[in-house]
Amino acid sequence: MLELATLGLLQREPLHGYRLKQQLELFMSGCISVNYGAIYPLLKRLEERGAISVLVEEEGEAGSLRKSYSITDRGRERWMHKMMEYPHESWVNARSRFTIKFFFFGNLEPAKRIKLLEHRLMVCRLRQDLQEREPLPADPYQAEVWRRCMVVIRSEIEWLTEQLASERTEPSLGSSGQSEVETRIVAT
Repeated sequence: MLELATLGLLQREPLHGYRLKQQLELFMSGCISVNYGAIYPLLKRLEERGAISVLVEEEGEAGSLRKSYSITDRGRERWMHKMMEYPHESWVNARSRFTIKFFFFGNLEPAKRIKLLEHRLMVCRLRQDLQEREPLPADPYQAEVWRRCMVVIRSEIEWLTEQLASERTEPSLGSSGQSEVETRIVAT
């Protein structure tokens, strides 16, 4: 997920490691854990694979060299692959991955956004069916957690249904150059 988010952010603008960490924390801290111990090795791997390149090296505040990274065409292809894949993973990780993908929906064409929304909606409905087949726990606290999980799943299904309907009726960009989805995110 960190690779997906990193490549997505670098599509918007070149960033150095510290600024990349700030952006990840600002926009995705609810989805992924962000630390320097993961970011710098990832940047090195992405550079070695040709997914990103060093745009400029400049002296940082502490006197050390600071590299600003830019995404390459290979990196854009890798990002698109990561956006459209559906890895087999836990419910929690799948939810976080979808949130990251949704953050970058403005970089996708409508058909791909619809495909991702439809897939997530299917996964949520399957999860809801599975959850509803389980008996309500006898312990009142466990039962309350079960109810809360059902509220969250139903809420996500409702939200996904709304997003899908919006994508199918309003896939064009608004006058600001932002998609309707991005405009709604900024407004909230």
